[in-house]
Amino acid sequence: MTENRIVYITHEPVELYKVLKFENIAASDGEAKYMIADGLVRVNGRVETRKRKKIFSGDVIEIHDTCLEIKCEQR
Repeated sequence: MTENRIVYITHEPVELYKVLKFENIAASDGEAKYMIADGLVRVNGRVETRKRKKIFSGDVIEIHDTCLEIKCEQR
């Protein structure tokens, strides 16, 4: 079963590894970077291995059974 979450960011872009850390997918920056380097993360349906990939509103991140939809909060 897939868990779908909406993630609200206050500014864009945000680096991919930071999203994983702040959403408690990874316990640390290092763990998030290893997950990305190992090809476990998909962004918009494609495997992403760039740790500092810029994430924008509308992007969808998938890892394990979790799907994160990114939205930017309006100020």
